[in-house]
Amino acid sequence: MSGILSWIGFGLVCGVLAKLILPGNDGMGWIRTTLLGVAGSFLGGFIGSFFGIGSPAAWSMPSVVTAVAGAMVLLIINRIVTRS
Repeated sequence: MSGILSWIGFGLVCGVLAKLILPGNDGMGWIRTTLLGVAGSFLGGFIGSFFGIGSPAAWSMPSVVTAVAGAMVLLIINRIVTRS
């Protein structure tokens, strides 16, 4: 259970960092930002571990960078998809 809470906390931090780097009116609340951050951390962690950068299980700088990058990719995709 603590592993899941750690991933949610990590995702929240990464989602917020991605929103700070890519500000804008996305109409997303904290829950959606957290979900985007968690999904981005999984995406970034998977891609990072594929290339040998960081570990999805560790709170290290390479892991944070890859997770934030993953969250930024998902944020950009979200902006494209939800554009009216």
